[in-house]
Amino acid sequence: ISGYSLVIQARDSGTPPLSSSVTVNVDISDVNDNSPVFTPANYTAVIQENKPVGTSILQLVVTDKDSFHNGPPFTFTILTGNEEEEFTLDPHGVLRSAVIFKHMVATEYVLCVQAKDSGKPQQVSHTYVQVRVIEESIHKPTAIPLEIFIVTMEDDFPGGVIGKIHATDQDVYDVLTYTLKSEQKSLFKVNSHDGKIIALGGLDNGKYVLNVSVSDGRFQVPIDVVVHVEQLLQEMLQNTVTIRFENVSPEDFVGLHMHGFRRTLRNAVLSQKQDSLHIISIQPVAGSNQLDMLFAVQMPNSGFYKPAYLIQKLTNARRHLENVIRISAILEKNCSGLDCQEQHCEQSLSIDSHSLMTYSTARISFVCPRFYRNVRCMC
Repeated sequence: ISGYSLVIQARDSGTPPLSSSVTVNVDISDVNDNSPVFTPANYTAVIQENKPVGTSILQLVVTDKDSFHNGPPFTFTILTGNEEEEFTLDPHGVLRSAVIFKHMVATEYVLCVQAKDSGKPQQVSHTYVQVRVIEESIHKPTAIPLEIFIVTMEDDFPGGVIGKIHATDQDVYDVLTYTLKSEQKSLFKVNSHDGKIIALGGLDNGKYVLNVSVSDGRFQVPIDVVVHVEQLLQEMLQNTVTIRFENVSPEDFVGLHMHGFRRTLRNAVLSQKQDSLHIISIQPVAGSNQLDMLFAVQMPNSGFYKPAYLIQKLTNARRHLENVIRISAILEKNCSGLDCQEQHCEQSLSIDSHSLMTYSTARISFVCPRFYRNVRCMC
């Protein structure tokens, strides 16, 4: 409780009695009776040899239970272990290198650090910091090439995370950073810490080769990242067919089955080499372990094969397709399961171009719009 507010009334003994009130505010002043607290109580850190002067080694974390004027800002001081002035400690508690360390000269330092609060009288706490000097990086980072497929409506791509680069390094303490050449930053960005690739809005149809690299501070390695952007046509949506798969997640389908199934599907439904297969979207079926894949086939004259023709082709080749992945159903436009006398229904498909789904694996990422299927029985 920081204070009290009291209302005091005085009343005389006359007839009638008269009274008067006054408000008395009592402020409770904080006494600086708590020392700063390091979290954790002691620290361990590492620095590679040959790192430049000013390299950040450690961030000290200090709290104080007293009120703000008796707590921060804290004053940090290295009391022992820094006789040769190899380290500096800034006002924010960041420990940095003041020399270029050599593993052959010394492998370990132990510093005693003091934190002093701003109260009167000041309170102090101490922590010990063990800093190990390790050999510089001897292994280059390794990264897996990434291929990204983006499906979007015409000129309506909202942008967002489209994939993630997977890189590793055999040097345990190496910290990897990712960079993208500046001339491509108007269309794409790469998170320097985790390798996530972000596409900005308004991507045009086509193929983009990104100039990405990963570095451990000593070695820099280029990474092959290719982005394919396909824009949907309204006619394409009117001639789609849905294949429903059993017991497969979107990520497993993209990473393990999509390339193989696409190849097998092309052989099953394409009538001529010039035909083009378009995978429009993949989407989990709500409340199940099933997955829907939406596709259409375009003819050389830019027209599209009718769904009935594609369904017949799929039915004939179903056993061959299931050698790649188990198929639960090939969704048709009839009203099977509904009480319709003439077995006729009207199906419409809508695409939410602003609701993108990103299925990212180590080698392949697939970005597609969410779709909704509406079926109405025409009885």
